[in-house]
Amino acid sequence: MKIGPFDSDRQVLVIAEVGNNHEGSFGVAEELVGRAAEAGAQAIKFQTFRTELFVSPVQAERFQRMKGFELSEDQFTRLSQQARRAGLAFISTPLDLPSAEFLDGIVDAFKIASGDNTFYPLIETVAAKGKPTILSTGLADMAQIDHARALIRRIWRDRGVAPPLALLHCVTAYPVPPAHANLAAIRTLARAFDATIGYSDHTIGTQACVLAVAAGARIVEKHFTLANDYSAFRDHQLSADPPTLTRMIREIREVEAIVGSGEKVPQPEEVESMTAIRRSIAAARALSAGTVIGPGDIAWLRPGDGIPPGDERRVLGRRLVTDLAPGAIIRLEHLV
Repeated sequence: MKIGPFDSDRQVLVIAEVGNNHEGSFGVAEELVGRAAEAGAQAIKFQTFRTELFVSPVQAERFQRMKGFELSEDQFTRLSQQARRAGLAFISTPLDLPSAEFLDGIVDAFKIASGDNTFYPLIETVAAKGKPTILSTGLADMAQIDHARALIRRIWRDRGVAPPLALLHCVTAYPVPPAHANLAAIRTLARAFDATIGYSDHTIGTQACVLAVAAGARIVEKHFTLANDYSAFRDHQLSADPPTLTRMIREIREVEAIVGSGEKVPQPEEVESMTAIRRSIAAARALSAGTVIGPGDIAWLRPGDGIPPGDERRVLGRRLVTDLAPGAIIRLEHLV
């Protein structure tokens, strides 16, 4: 999946998920962009919304808190510009239809939140933009995931476009207990859907993110904060601070290298030692010139620089033209 200059087929894409950890402070949001780039993330993600369009004022406390977290369109535009200057792809999750319309002009990719993977008017609005799209799959079963996926692809097909689509395994809890992270679902999604598969993490710590790469995730999204004790807002607790994000990305790169391409071919180090470790057909005992070699005359010994096992027909029944000591590798020039 290509997002901005990055291709998850070449390297696991790490997204620093700010979400609302800026808590409405543009200065903090700017600092998070810079710190994410320093940590080695390739993309940064925010949430963009108008509170009155996604939270009922009946939930007065939540409404007021989210209202205080809002950033303006101008501020998001400036954050997107800062992100690109820092070498980051800029992603945001719209939580309402007007925000999706606005974001179309500034994002490299859209992200649809788990809570909205059945909010079909929003999915349709995002899909109509024809941009790379990431769909989080928390709260959803396979049928719901497939419905959202098919809806997005149908809209793209009708418009004659084919941008990349990613599905992120996610468990929507804050935080997720390790026993419920269910990373095996990454392989389930990969078997079921023709899409890039990734992982959106809500556990405390980074172990699940690193293990997700071993399970096949090509995108890893981790919440990002300046400090886990920044405030009582719950997302800080399950987020990575800058040193933790730096360490997590380093470990992801190490695991990515260990996992490899999956192509089953001898590795360079194996090629170097192959001759020493493979076997050749050899003399099982002292053999005199003129001997017609029979099954009891051969053994299979290292090194593998002679006639290999499986080619006994090239040796059996043929006559030696020279004496051979026990264990000598039998070569074609020894035979007539």
